Amino acid sequence: MKPVVALVGRPNVGKSTLFNRLIRQRLALVAEVPGLTRDRQYGAGMLGDRPYLALDTGGLEADVLPTRANGKGEESLSLLVSQQVKQALHEADAILLLVDGREGINATDRDWATVLRKERAPVWLVVNKTEGMSTDLATAEFHDLGLGRPFTISATHGDGVLTLMEQVLSGLPAVEDIGPTAEFPEIAVAGRPNVGKSTLVNALLGEERVVVFDQPGTTRDSIRVPLQRGDNHYVLIDTAGVRRRPKVQGVVEKYSVVSTLKAIEAANVVILVLDADAGIGSQDAALAGFILESGRALVVAVNKWDRADASRRDWLKIELERKLRFIGFAKKHFISARDGSGVGALFASVDRAFASARRTLATPKLNRVLQGAVQASSPPRANDGPIRLKFAHQGGKNPPLVVIHGNRVDAVPATYRRYLSNAVRTGFGLEGTPVEIEFRAGENPFRGRRRPRSSKTRGH
Repeated sequence: MKPVVALVGRPNVGKSTLFNRLIRQRLALVAEVPGLTRDRQYGAGMLGDRPYLALDTGGLEADVLPTRANGKGEESLSLLVSQQVKQALHEADAILLLVDGREGINATDRDWATVLRKERAPVWLVVNKTEGMSTDLATAEFHDLGLGRPFTISATHGDGVLTLMEQVLSGLPAVEDIGPTAEFPEIAVAGRPNVGKSTLVNALLGEERVVVFDQPGTTRDSIRVPLQRGDNHYVLIDTAGVRRRPKVQGVVEKYSVVSTLKAIEAANVVILVLDADAGIGSQDAALAGFILESGRALVVAVNKWDRADASRRDWLKIELERKLRFIGFAKKHFISARDGSGVGALFASVDRAFASARRTLATPKLNRVLQGAVQASSPPRANDGPIRLKFAHQGGKNPPLVVIHGNRVDAVPATYRRYLSNAVRTGFGLEGTPVEIEFRAGENPFRGRRRPRSSKTRGH
């Protein structure tokens, strides 16, 4: 799986700015999609041919006190770092501690250094906001933190970021950025804490299968649980954050961001679990955005539906449309994982989403769909002339990628890209999968190739 790089440090040292720079290339794929929260905590990045996941722990520090902890030991640690941040640090493959080169070292920086020296993962000391400063002057006092050579960067301008990430990734195993290739659905169950993921996992597996949760595993590992329903085979990718041992009642789900992200990366279909009691929040939107960005097929399960009255059910359906419109292609199920109501129907949607993500899109039909969409609603005019979309062909699967050749394609707005994506999905009857659109400037790549004539037509 992709290595996880966690960003930590006190407030206002530039963690979010660096995070946005690390994932900017992938974010461009879904930029301006309605409903995507801006205060994102995680995303996928790429350095050359090296993929990675970036995690901004600043968004996870819900229970961190703004003042320095007094005293030593575990009590002091709990004041400095929330449970979610501690879990993320334990599971990260590399940790970047950001400090402020203009303000200099302070007590909280020293506390962070003390915490991080105990971590398993390598720690990189990153001195931010050093534009216009000499390296020696910017890093002089930070050697006292005892974390090795400090790296100077400017997250705002990008200075030093490439060199830093080359060093960070050089010490981690290389991973090829490819999607799952299994011949049957590999399912990840994702959702924010306490939406009922563990209950749904148990319901999907059936009580007789829960014993497999006793197999050895660590918080860094996902357990792949094979299951069969009728003649269909599946693999459930179960993480430590979802797993619950049998005969244990009232267990609060242990939420692990890293395990969830890695499970999504390993799966080819994700079941996103929402909570009818709590409603649709920004964390739900952020997770849905990451699933979309990862190109995974998706099924939505609104849990605890049995506890919602008629008026709340109507309100929740409106909220789904308003806040999660950007994943409108996903089939939505209203379930009760506790009593099993509606759970069985999830498998049919998983099957359809999996098949749609792997679908071969015939070029002749694809071009008919494109021309029909353009005739129904032509693209807006560019400043220097009309946008002409001439030819389309499939460029990949998991998810389906449609490559469209034309003129002035750089001026195609995001809204029209989404329109074409929906047109392809409708034209081919796809369900539960994103459809990516890639524009290329130029002529029909097949122009000039003569089509072989059959023996029946030769000479006529």
